[in-house]
Amino acid sequence: MFKLVLRNLLGHPIRSAITAVSVGVALFLVCILTSIITTLQSGLAAASSTRLVVMSSISLFQDIPLSYQERIASVDGIASVVKWQWFGGYYKSQENFFGQFAVDPERMFEVYPEVKVDEATKQKFLTQRNACIVGWQLAAEFPEWQETGKIPLTGALFPHPSGGAWDFELAGIYRSEAANFDNRTMFFRWDLFEETLKGNGDSPGVGVYVMSLDPGADVERIRAEVETMFENGPATVRCDTESEFTRQFLSMLGDIPMFLGWIGAGVLVAILLGAINAMLMAGREQTHDIGILKALGFTDGAAFGVLIAQSLVLCLAGGAFGVGLAALLEEGIALAIGSAFPGFFIETTTYIGAGVASLLVGLAAGAIPAWNALRVNCVEALRAKGA
Repeated sequence: MFKLVLRNLLGHPIRSAITAVSVGVALFLVCILTSIITTLQSGLAAASSTRLVVMSSISLFQDIPLSYQERIASVDGIASVVKWQWFGGYYKSQENFFGQFAVDPERMFEVYPEVKVDEATKQKFLTQRNACIVGWQLAAEFPEWQETGKIPLTGALFPHPSGGAWDFELAGIYRSEAANFDNRTMFFRWDLFEETLKGNGDSPGVGVYVMSLDPGADVERIRAEVETMFENGPATVRCDTESEFTRQFLSMLGDIPMFLGWIGAGVLVAILLGAINAMLMAGREQTHDIGILKALGFTDGAAFGVLIAQSLVLCLAGGAFGVGLAALLEEGIALAIGSAFPGFFIETTTYIGAGVASLLVGLAAGAIPAWNALRVNCVEALRAKGA
């Protein structure tokens, strides 16, 4: 019986190949779209509920004073405070977009223990004024950085007083296994940033302060105390947990998960209709063959099974192609869309879901022609013109 299934499929090799590849490409797209959603969700889920973020109450793009750091650090229950400022520069051309932040090097490692670097990298970052660290994914995009050890950036938001580039020395590569901290960002020292701008008479503000807390600290009390502390200051602030801050930041992007979900659903429906059409054509062409099977004594169930098996073989082969393609291109896709969706990865459950989807599409596409084969009268089938 399996030989008959293969013979029928190979009888129209182009149609069979197009159907299988179409299913594969559709499931590949579903894997990618689903993974973008899970990447966003995993970053939100991994965000800490005991790490606090202080930002302007007006907007994330409104700086807050540098003098706030010491006052925030004095609040009982706060272990360490690190300041962040978005640099907004670019490497060679504005198309080379990636995150760059000026931070306190010592406190960054205190607040973010998930950021891993070797000891030599850490010491260089802590002691060398123009040192910087970059995530491993970003370093993979620009291998020349590791060859030369130099990273010149043009400051779009903060031009260098000399009119030239900001020259940074690569201290090393960091890795983060936490979904809330991506591997496609560059960090450099705040003291270099501040002193360079002061040389031109400028005094930089701070984008956000991030605080780690002592074990057992009362999160709600600290949040309220920090916000109250600056109610009458030059800039009022908002203090949220990292998880809430991440949720609000993602909401600025709009309802991307729902949009991508609808696209994925549309792709699945389209390929299901295509597979059904291909199997209906195959069912009509094989009516005469079904009649011969029944005349030879094969049961109606056997005729039903032949059409279902053909559909399953086509769709499962396409599913294997799509899943394999997604696995093969995962790292390249992560690099390609890293600026928009840092930390992109494909979960094992996504691959499993794609396999199940190919199985269901195969069953659904083969159901109608298989049901027709089950019900067709032997004599009527023999009168039908063969493929």
